[in-house]
Amino acid sequence: MWKEFKEFIAQGSVMDAAIGFVLGLAFKAIVDSVVNGLLMPLIGYLTAGVDFANLKIVLSAATATAEEVAITYGQVIEAVISFLLIAFFLFLVVKGLNNMRKRREARLAAEAEAEVEEVIETELALLQEIRDLMKAKQENK
Repeated sequence: MWKEFKEFIAQGSVMDAAIGFVLGLAFKAIVDSVVNGLLMPLIGYLTAGVDFANLKIVLSAATATAEEVAITYGQVIEAVISFLLIAFFLFLVVKGLNNMRKRREARLAAEAEAEVEEVIETELALLQEIRDLMKAKQENK
């Protein structure tokens, strides 16, 4: 069983997924810092100093024996903004990759078409040479 597990982990797709996961976590940390350190203060400034991290609906105030019970919807707003930024970035990455793929396919198609034209021209030249040789042979008879 241990050998099978090692083989499974060593497969390329599992390693690719693990690397993608780690890079995704690192990218999420960057996006979170941009959202929390740059965007949310700017949005707070534009909304007259509202700090979204502290926005909440208090269901039960804190007492000496119980903690405050609240719905922290400001954190949800920050999470939505983070999600939108990540989604937009991934959209740009996929769009760029698709454009590169289309250009590569167009270049390969143009190269293939040029090769086909070259083969046709070569065959045409060969056929013309055969025709000329046959004409010359008939004229010599």
